[in-house]
Amino acid sequence: MDKSKRLFLKSKRSFRRRLPPIQSGDRIDYRNMSLISRFISEQGKILSRRVNRLTLKQQRLITTAIKQARILSLLPFLNNNEKQFERGESTVRTVSLRTRNK
Repeated sequence: MDKSKRLFLKSKRSFRRRLPPIQSGDRIDYRNMSLISRFISEQGKILSRRVNRLTLKQQRLITTAIKQARILSLLPFLNNNEKQFERGESTVRTVSLRTRNK
């Protein structure tokens, strides 16, 4: 078999199918914080459907549940990280240096 024909053959690798992240008994609701927190990044962003491995309907329900929980103050809109505080300190230092030079 020459090289050009080998490119079109499918590989026969077996792969392990991942389990769906939401089981049939799980209720997608804004009060179910253990379920909702799995679909939020460290920065507080809603993870995409491709990352979550959800169906379109499940992703829509998760998104609305997260937004409802944020509005009702069950979830923060932003997660405060230490990195944000470090950036804030560095800006203070640069401002103070500018005032000294004047």
